[in-house]
Amino acid sequence: MSGDNPHLHPSARPLADQDQAARIRRIRTERWIGYARAEAALTAIEDLLTFPKRTRMPNLLLVGPTNNGKTMIVEKFKRAPPVIEAADADGGVAMVPVVKVQMPAGPDESRLFGAILDALGMPFSPRDRIAVKQDAAVRVMRATGARLLVIDELHNLLSGTSAQQRRLLNLLRWLGNELQIPLVGVRTAEALRAIRSDDQLANRFEPFALPPWSDDEAYRRLLSTLEAVLPLRRPSGLAEPMLAGKILSTAEGVLGEVVAIVTRAAVLAITSGSEAISPRMIDGAGFIRPSERRRVAI
Repeated sequence: MSGDNPHLHPSARPLADQDQAARIRRIRTERWIGYARAEAALTAIEDLLTFPKRTRMPNLLLVGPTNNGKTMIVEKFKRAPPVIEAADADGGVAMVPVVKVQMPAGPDESRLFGAILDALGMPFSPRDRIAVKQDAAVRVMRATGARLLVIDELHNLLSGTSAQQRRLLNLLRWLGNELQIPLVGVRTAEALRAIRSDDQLANRFEPFALPPWSDDEAYRRLLSTLEAVLPLRRPSGLAEPMLAGKILSTAEGVLGEVVAIVTRAAVLAITSGSEAISPRMIDGAGFIRPSERRRVAI
């Protein structure tokens, strides 16, 4: 052990002296990796949060491939505005500036209102009528000072019938109007097409693209940042052209896949004793490209 580990971020250097199990656990722990496009998305959402109430509120749609960092961005943002617990709040009611829900897999109004009540910790009966859940959800969001509603997995609405899709799109428009708060939708291009099927919603949701990654300066910076927080005892040079290109092509440009590949290879680097990621480690990590997973024989 070098004891210095100058290739690592100062916060990660002491971790490199820990045993294998502790370092592997650290490598596998989910972490926020900042990069320019994510910071721009956070800034765009923050701008919505500070927008004054008006009849027609602006909305945002984070659009990009599956596993490309959209949910991580909204989770990061959700944790930023402080939640004031009921015990510390005037009147004994918790203050929750950002409410995040997931569009139910079986999309209907009742489940969506139930998801909102769940997110705010409010009990309800699944057998309650839609109107009862709707009134409760709106009342609680007002009482808790909700200033922004995030709807993840928005593409799930496409699993419903055309009539269900239309009702849910109308519901989103109604929620924005009734509460006078911005909405942030999160999902793939299919969700963007669904929004564009409603002219009024299309005019209100501004798309914010998180496209697949390419081999450019931003991608190399991302790899350098990622390498600096992995407690390996030798430098890997992830941003070097050959290794960076191999990771990108294997991940098919998807951020979550890049992180998964590097994570697997880093674990292998520890267990093998090499302490650095190499192209051979990428090949030996057993990673299956996203486009090949559907073709794997069972």
